[in-house]
Order: sequence, then structure tokens, then C-alpha cells
Amino acid sequence: MPELPEVETVVRELRPRLVGRRLVAVQVSPLRLRQKWSRRWGPLLVGRRVQAVRRRGKWIIVDLDHDRHLLLHLGMTGQLTIARTQQPVARHTHWIATLNSGREQLRYRDIRRFGSAAFLPSAARLAGFFHKAQLGPEPFDLDQGYWFASLARTRRCLKAALLDQRLVAGVGNIYADEALFEARLFPGQLGIRTNRAQAERLRQAIARVLNRAIERRGSSIRNYIGASGRQGDYQREFRVYGQTGKPCPRCRAPIRRLRLAGRSTHFCPRCQPATPARASAGRPL
Repeated sequence: MPELPEVETVVRELRPRLVGRRLVAVQVSPLRLRQKWSRRWGPLLVGRRVQAVRRRGKWIIVDLDHDRHLLLHLGMTGQLTIARTQQPVARHTHWIATLNSGREQLRYRDIRRFGSAAFLPSAARLAGFFHKAQLGPEPFDLDQGYWFASLARTRRCLKAALLDQRLVAGVGNIYADEALFEARLFPGQLGIRTNRAQAERLRQAIARVLNRAIERRGSSIRNYIGASGRQGDYQREFRVYGQTGKPCPRCRAPIRRLRLAGRSTHFCPRCQPATPARASAGRPL
């Protein structure tokens, strides 16, 4: 699933090619995405000019004039790209907006259809959507006190806490594993057993890992590509994620894998040691 670095890459590549342009036509596949597209939304988008393209967590927001907003989520296999109009439309393309030159289109492709596209008629409705979703702060804006308090009141493991979008927005399985390795913390350590120094190490590690991944345009493991059609490169720099059995880049101990919070979790048993007082049960894989 595209996580924050992948979504940020898409946003940065879309921004210079969309801002200032108008949507002149919208085509929608009859196949339903995670959220059903309303027939009423297409005519409300036509003629609107793009004013900004931004990200909130894993969501992409296209701000339009007259206080209109297009909200997109890439789900597990979503791809949002700019393509020439004459370029053949790839299979599994479910949403197309033609831009005002008539020569280019914004295309949304999603093989598994777990993503979504929706129209929101006002900034208040957009804010209400995120309020209802209880989306947490951006990882680059995590307040030290908030972060320590959030961990201190949960009996879930650190891996589960990082995946909870209500605590911190945008972090997923890949970057949770990488951040915990960076912070030298066992993924099964309970939040309530995490002291201030450890919480601060993790807070800083999250930002460092995400920034490195953004610099490399994210990670292409299966379907992810940026808005330009290029793949990311950060998968070449994974230190623990997907590295089961390979030597730790710090200490050369074999990387291990557990199942925590319903997800495969990768860690170094020497750099990220588990202690009975701080670890929750994890199932070896």
C-alpha cells in the first residue's frame, strides 16, 4: 500500500502539472471503488480550476476554485498519473479528468479497487471528513509531549501504535518497521512501557526515515509509481523490511520476522532486543 512517502511523491509531481489548469471533462468507470462515485459530482467538477495539490496523511487533496475539493486515496494498488490523451488507457483505469489543453488527462488506475475518489463541495465538508476519520497529526509535526502521552496510555505494542492513523497520520507497515529499527526499539514493546527517551528516539526516527524515503521518491515493491510514471528507489535501502534472514546492516545478526498487529513485522533481534516487561506476544513466522 502506498504510504506517506509515496503519496507525497505523487503530490509533488502532480502539483506543477495541475495547478492553474481546468478540468474540462470527467469519465468514470462503472466499477465501484471503495467509495461509490456519485453521478452528480462530474458536472460539478467540470470547468473548475486547480488551485493546489496537497497531502494529508495518505490522502491526496486537489483544491479547486469556488471552494471545491477532489479527495483521492490510492488504497493498495492505486496509481495517479498524467498521461497524453492519445495514449491508450490502461486496464483498471477507473477515473479520468481531461485537462483544459485537451492534450493531457489525469488518470486514476486501481487494480484491486481499494482506493477512492470523491468530491467535497466546501472546505468545511473536507475538514468534517478528516475530523470524522479522527486522523492524527502529521509525523513531521509530532509534539514531544503529545507523542509520549499517546504511547504512555496504550497497552498496544509500538508497531500497532505506529499503524494507528489516529495517533500519527501516514505511517504504514514499511516505514513503521524501518523507524523502529532506526530507533533501536523492539516492535512488540508496549507503548505503556516506553519511557520518554525511547519515545523521543522513535519520534525523531519516524521523521528521518520518511524524509529519506521521500528523497528517493518512495518505495516501489508491487504497483506503486509516481505521477510521472517513474518508480521509487527507497526499496533498495530497506534495512529490515522484507529482509528476513539477511544480515543486519549494523550488527550482521539475521533479520527476523514476527506477526504483530496483524502485519508482518521485521526487526533485528540484537539491535532491537525484546524484554519480557516491554514486549507483547508476537507470533514467529
